[in-house]
Amino acid sequence: MKRPHPLVFLLIIMLLGGIGWLALRGPRVVAPVPPRPIAVETFIAETRDVPVWLSGLGSVQAHQTITVRPRVSGELASVNFTEGQEVKAGDLLAQIDPRPAQAALQQALAQKAQDEARLANDRREFERIRGLIANHSESQQLLDQRAATLDQSTAQVQAAQAAVVNTQLQLDFTSLRAPIDGRTGVRLVDAGNLLTANQPAGIVVLTQTRPIAVVFTLPQQDLPAVRRGLARNPDYALVVEARADSAAAPARGQLKLIDNQIDPNTGTLRLKATFANDDQALWPGQFVNARVLVDTLTGAIVVPSEAVQPGLDGPFVYVVKADATVEPRTLQLGPSVDGFTVITAGLVAGEQIVREGQNKLQPGARIEVVKNTFPLPKAPTSALRPTTSTGAPPAVTAPANALSEVPAAAPLAR
Repeated sequence: MKRPHPLVFLLIIMLLGGIGWLALRGPRVVAPVPPRPIAVETFIAETRDVPVWLSGLGSVQAHQTITVRPRVSGELASVNFTEGQEVKAGDLLAQIDPRPAQAALQQALAQKAQDEARLANDRREFERIRGLIANHSESQQLLDQRAATLDQSTAQVQAAQAAVVNTQLQLDFTSLRAPIDGRTGVRLVDAGNLLTANQPAGIVVLTQTRPIAVVFTLPQQDLPAVRRGLARNPDYALVVEARADSAAAPARGQLKLIDNQIDPNTGTLRLKATFANDDQALWPGQFVNARVLVDTLTGAIVVPSEAVQPGLDGPFVYVVKADATVEPRTLQLGPSVDGFTVITAGLVAGEQIVREGQNKLQPGARIEVVKNTFPLPKAPTSALRPTTSTGAPPAVTAPANALSEVPAAAPLAR
């Protein structure tokens, strides 16, 4: 029998020795690694004056809309306007053939001349008879007859004058003129057509767009706020803004009317505002988003709406503490403006809150600020709308360039 090689015994001894050394050494203790800070964006709350707007949908209405109709019958001789043209009050829009009216006027003038000649003769005859009566050459009865004839002639002259005025009006009515400053619409009748007086279809529809009106609706729950706004400024009309295109600057006008009743079918209240509309931004029939300024919150604390999170105890935000950790803070909310919410309780100005990255946080979590956002500008122009009864702010997109963003040098900037 062959003996094993000495190296085999050496390997077996080394293996057993390693196993024994590991058994005597025991488990290795590894030091815990602290969690890495969570990267977040923050915002520093600040006080500012916040306008309170109430918003609704509305439509633009022309200040005046007039259908130009003929008041005499005749052939339409000419159309003197271009469709869509701006016209002034008194401008000639169309001309009806004036020759029949001119002939009638000449006839009325001739009849008036005849009556005036008869009146002059009757007056001379009356004066002659009255002179004879003074000499007792004629009877009083004849004088009375001449006086009655004179009165009849005078009345005939007055009737002839009225006929002249009437025929002159008929002649003037052959010229169709603009009753107001405005813009013409589509031409409804072409030259050469026979028109009749007061026909249902006119020549053209004229609309006055400067000034112009906007009629919009608000929920009936907003009526007290509007009335309080009017009571605070009894000598000034409430400011109203209307915007048809979100990219354009809103038109600004004044509230002129609150309807005297609420629509029972929709539970809404109609309001009417007027706008100068010098730039023609508003057009009759156009749908617009309208809002009325009813109040201004002085010294209100604002934070980005996305920073506010719903919670079991109500809406809250994560507040950054001095040791770069966070704690949840329950809030009471006011209205929201362009993606920013007014805080009525639970936060003070100057506190730093988490704006982005809250879904990764929990109470006491350590953070690293990667971007710190400074507060809003001092001159807001945004519309406000109250929050819902649950306290959650509405989702509204913040306007471009509304904030100035700079990277933070430390977890607690400022």
